[in-house]
Amino acid sequence: MMKFLFMLLFIIPLCLKKNMFWMVQYALMIMMLMFMNCTINISNFFNMSYMLGCDMISYGLILLSIWISFLMIMSSESLLKSKFYENFFLLNIILLLMMLYLTFSMMNLFMFYLFFEGSLIPTLMLIIGWGYQPERIQAGLYLLFYTLFASLPLLLGIFYIYQEINCMMLYFLKFYDYSFYFLYIGMILAFLVKMPMYFVHLWLPKAHVEAPISGSMILAAIMLKLGGYGLLRVMIILQKIGLKMNFIWIVISLIGGFYISLKCFCQVDMKSMIAYSSVCHMSIVIGGIMTMNYWGFLGSYILMISHGLCSSGMFCLSNINYERMNSRSLFLNKGMMNFMPSMSLWWFLLMSSNMAAPPSLNLMGEISLINSLLSWSWLTMIMLMLISFFSAGYSLYLYSYTQHGKYNLSIYSFYSGVSREYLMLMLHWLPLNVLVLKIDYSMIWF
Repeated sequence: MMKFLFMLLFIIPLCLKKNMFWMVQYALMIMMLMFMNCTINISNFFNMSYMLGCDMISYGLILLSIWISFLMIMSSESLLKSKFYENFFLLNIILLLMMLYLTFSMMNLFMFYLFFEGSLIPTLMLIIGWGYQPERIQAGLYLLFYTLFASLPLLLGIFYIYQEINCMMLYFLKFYDYSFYFLYIGMILAFLVKMPMYFVHLWLPKAHVEAPISGSMILAAIMLKLGGYGLLRVMIILQKIGLKMNFIWIVISLIGGFYISLKCFCQVDMKSMIAYSSVCHMSIVIGGIMTMNYWGFLGSYILMISHGLCSSGMFCLSNINYERMNSRSLFLNKGMMNFMPSMSLWWFLLMSSNMAAPPSLNLMGEISLINSLLSWSWLTMIMLMLISFFSAGYSLYLYSYTQHGKYNLSIYSFYSGVSREYLMLMLHWLPLNVLVLKIDYSMIWF
C-alpha cells in the first residue's frame, strides 16, 4: 500500500508546473489501473505494509476515491480556461486524495481518526477557494463545526479503548465487545454527522450549493462514505450495546429519509435537490448498518459505492447546465431537450440509476438493505415503501422539469455538449451498471 502513497507524493511536483493539468489526470488514471491490478484476498486484509492495509471495504472505497478524483479534474476545465489558480487546485485534489487514501487504508484506529479529520481541510479549501457565492464562507464554517464538534467524543472514545487494551489495530478490535452508553454515543456520533443522519444534516445542502463542481463531486461521492466506513468498522466493537440501542438511529433515519424525500419536491435549485436526495439515500444506509446483520452490511457497502458514482454524475449534469445558463434554478433550466438532445439521454440514464432501476448497483444495494430492515422489523416496510416511491418521484420530477417544457426565451447563445462532458458522464454511468456483473465480489467479503 505504501507504493501508491509514494506515487501520489511524486504526482505533487507535476501539480506545481505549468500546463500539466491533463498530465495529472493521466497520472491518476494510471494509478487507478495499477490499483485495480492488486492481488485481492476477499476474506481478509491484504497488501499490508507499515500501518496500511486493505480489505474488501477499503479496496472498493479507495478505487472510488481515485476514480472520482480523476473525474473531478476532468469536470473542472473551466478553471483551466479562466486560469483561476489551476495549479493550486490540482495540489488540493492530490492532497485530498492522499488523505482519503490514508483514511481508508489505515489499520490503526487513531491514525484513521487523524486522516478522517484531515480530509476536512482540503475540502474546506475547495469550497472557500473555488465556490461561487459569498455564502461559501458560512457553508465552510457549517461543515467545519458540525464535523469537529461531533468528532471530539470519538477521539476520547479511541483514547479510552487504548487505555483499556493497549491496542488500536482494527483487526484485533473485533475480539472485544464494549457495552458502555457514553462510549457507544461517542464512537458513532461523528460518523452519523458525516453520513449525514437526519437532524445533523444541515451542513450538507449548504456545502453542496456553495461548492464548485469538484467540491460537490468529492463531497457526495467520498466524504459521506467516510461516515459509513467508520460505522462499519466501529459497530463490530459495540455489538452488545448496539443490539439494545440501534433502534433509535434506525427510527430517526427512516422517518427522516421519508421527510427529506418530500423536501426534495420543494427545492428550486438543482444542486440543492440532488444534495437532499443524498441524505435520503444515506438514511437507508444508516438503517442497514444499524440492523447489524449480514444483508445490512453488504447492502450498505454496495449502496455507498453506487451512490458515489450516481450522485457525482448528477452533480456533473447540473454543472453542465450551469455552465451554459449561469443558473441552477429549475425555473430557468427548462426544455433542455431542445438544445442538448444527446445530454438528455445521460440525464435519463443517471436519473433512472438514482431511482434504483435495473441494472444499476443501486438496485442491488437497495434490495439488500430492504431485506435487512424487513428482517429486523416488518414495520419498517411502511417507511421503505414511502422512501422508494418518493425517490422515484423526485428523480422523475427533476428529469421532466429540466428536459421538457417550453424553454427560456432569454437564452441567446448556447453550445451543445462537448466530448469531454460525454466521456465524463459515461465514466460515471458505466461502472455503475457494469459492476453488477461482478456483484459476487461485493457479496462475499464479509
